Amino acid sequence: YDESFSILFSEKGLSAMMYGTLQGSGGGAADIHPLGYYASLWAWMKLFGGSIVSARIFSVLVGTASLALIYAIARAAFDEETALFSLAFASALPFQIHFSQEVRMYALLSLSLLAAVYSYLRAVKGDWKWWILFAISSAAAQYIHNLAAIHLAVFAFTPLAQKNWKALKAFLLAAAFAVLLYLPWLIHLPSQVSKVQSFYWVERPGVEKVFTLFLVYLSYPPLPGKWLAPVLLLSTLVVTLAAYQTYLAWRKKLPSWKSGLWTAFLAFASPLLLWLISQFVPIYIERALLPSHAMFCVWLGWAAVRGGIPKPARVFLLVSVFIAAAAGFFPHVHYTGFPYADFAALDRRIASARLEGDAIVHSSKLSYLPAFYFNAELPQLYIADPPASPTDTLAPATREVLKVRFEEDIQSAAAGKRRVWFIVYQQSLEEYKQAGLTHPHLEYLEENFSLLFVEEWGDLRLYLFEKKSAAAKTRLYLQTGECTEGAEITSMVRSICELLASSNSVKTSKTA
Repeated sequence: YDESFSILFSEKGLSAMMYGTLQGSGGGAADIHPLGYYASLWAWMKLFGGSIVSARIFSVLVGTASLALIYAIARAAFDEETALFSLAFASALPFQIHFSQEVRMYALLSLSLLAAVYSYLRAVKGDWKWWILFAISSAAAQYIHNLAAIHLAVFAFTPLAQKNWKALKAFLLAAAFAVLLYLPWLIHLPSQVSKVQSFYWVERPGVEKVFTLFLVYLSYPPLPGKWLAPVLLLSTLVVTLAAYQTYLAWRKKLPSWKSGLWTAFLAFASPLLLWLISQFVPIYIERALLPSHAMFCVWLGWAAVRGGIPKPARVFLLVSVFIAAAAGFFPHVHYTGFPYADFAALDRRIASARLEGDAIVHSSKLSYLPAFYFNAELPQLYIADPPASPTDTLAPATREVLKVRFEEDIQSAAAGKRRVWFIVYQQSLEEYKQAGLTHPHLEYLEENFSLLFVEEWGDLRLYLFEKKSAAAKTRLYLQTGECTEGAEITSMVRSICELLASSNSVKTSKTA
């Protein structure tokens, strides 16, 4: 869904994106993200096309540039060997790999913030020109994602903690310049913040996020159930060992202990601040912590090389990191559950078998938008989220720009239709089942239509329903071969028979 949105939204152009982001109802914003990434992707697609491969290559190149900056930061803060270890960790850990492929803004956010960190390291050595790049990088990060402010607020403690008053003065001047550069969008920020405060899909995080952060940093879920406990244990041991070595380096006053503590601070202070803010306004999304994870890789590189760690403990740390990475990389390649599916094949399946006048209804925009991306000509629609609910993240202005089709409820979507193709995630069905309920869209269809068949497409379920009066005529025809309704019913029944014959996953039911 997110990737489909990025491509479909970006290809509409700058003016349409401005309208779709800022033209909210009641003076509020329509979308919560600034346009830095979408504008960059728009420019990229202008040159290289809007295919999935092209859009993902943009993230690949951004992620590769981030690796270069991780190496440069570690080299500037420590030495060549530490930089190589940091680079190895960043190249192998699934968190960095995943978002260096996804068509979203997080890799670009990380790149801009890493550029700010590197610029600061160069600027404090006396070259004032790097302060300009620091300001530009900081402003760029804010144009890419509003949560860049969390990382920049944490980073602002650096000259204070170092008691470098000259650097603090230059930092404040550079920050003022960054705010000036960001001012054209800053005036719109209050309306975007008000949208988050009013309704947003993120839930308030609990203390369990401490441990899931270790999993995210070392392995990145989802993981198979039987792997979860051992990988969590391994990840916790890695972080604990590196933290203990940081403590020992401080106690022994090793030459690089201050820089090591600084990288640990940048790795964990932003998640902590985001968690604290989210107790009041839930905005804790782990993928926004990608820049912190980059500094986590530098911290691990320092702990492995310059943290005074004994050789057996170093071997254990390295082996544990790469076992956790391998455990996370396997599901990254093979995972096909929620919210993934072969949407292109699903579109082809429906397009090849649908009849004129059929309704193609998605229970949610989560499955609709990627299906819409692959075949915008197929007359499919989705059931809109309840207004002002936590899931209502696609504002009217944004829907207008995307030119998507939707109905307010299942009754309107199925009204006057003889047949309804219905697409819903299995996870959604399970959530209602666990609450002792039937999915309301499915419940309505089962009450007013007869089920012809259901197919599995990964975590998606594809149903075909037929109006009950028509279904009775279909059964009569199948039993007797007689048809009293002319060629129309005959053609429809033949189509149904072909569908049943071609389906490899027909479910046993009273109607099928």
